[in-house]
Amino acid sequence: MPTYMDYMISPLPIRLYDNVIDLKKLRVQSLLLRGAGHLPGRIMQRKDAKFDYWAFVYIGAGRGYFQAGDGQRQTVEAGSLFCLYPGEVFQYGPEDEGFWDEYYFSLEGTRIQEWLASWYEQPETVKHVGTEESFFSKIELIFGLLGSGVPANQDRAALALESMLFDMSLRFRQPETSSSRTLFIHQLLDDLGATAYGKSSAGEIAARHHISIPTLRRIVHDYTGYPLGEFVHRLKIAEAKKLLLNTDKTVMEIAGLLGYSDMFYFSRLFKKLTDAAPTMYRSQMG
Repeated sequence: MPTYMDYMISPLPIRLYDNVIDLKKLRVQSLLLRGAGHLPGRIMQRKDAKFDYWAFVYIGAGRGYFQAGDGQRQTVEAGSLFCLYPGEVFQYGPEDEGFWDEYYFSLEGTRIQEWLASWYEQPETVKHVGTEESFFSKIELIFGLLGSGVPANQDRAALALESMLFDMSLRFRQPETSSSRTLFIHQLLDDLGATAYGKSSAGEIAARHHISIPTLRRIVHDYTGYPLGEFVHRLKIAEAKKLLLNTDKTVMEIAGLLGYSDMFYFSRLFKKLTDAAPTMYRSQMG
């Protein structure tokens, strides 16, 4: 997928896809992918937005808000999924002076109504599905299929998207209501996220939040499902993927930026978590 610069949307390169394939050539007519995009570091907010097609939006990092019509303003955090659809007015976007990493897919077809009737209820609410690495891999696979320009791959992309959304639906949970503990956990995870480009120790992070290291480890594991060390590595590898796709920096430079002094250790870790070496990932996904 081609990349573009639009500083009104994000200071980072964005990837956009618009379907230019003759729809008559598609075999899957019940689910048509109209467009897709990746907006890393999005800063733009939308007010009174209306849409002609359905869109499913997944937030991989950052935080913001979402409101459908006159409904309640809802919190959007990393791992959230929400819908935009015809016949409603939406307000959404990252927090003021904040950002989020957005993946979206716009589509139409009778299959969507089947989803709403069986496994995607209440499309006006934000769903929390988590930030599993498999989701990002599936999204990149869909982008690759869309970018091929082959009608059969367009059909494959639509079906792959359906499969991914169904998998996400099995993990639905509503965002937790605001509370001092929820705010504390958000602040703690934000602090961990900020260490992607540094070397803050567990002791330093725990001290900043006035908790013990065992408590820090327990909170991270309970909230993310990963041990503290693995969670931090996954944060760094997620940043590495963005740098590989959106910059010309070498693997050694990226490793250094993310706090890995040993490039070979970084490459082994990257391959372990993504099933591809950094250079292979860049060539396959770029």
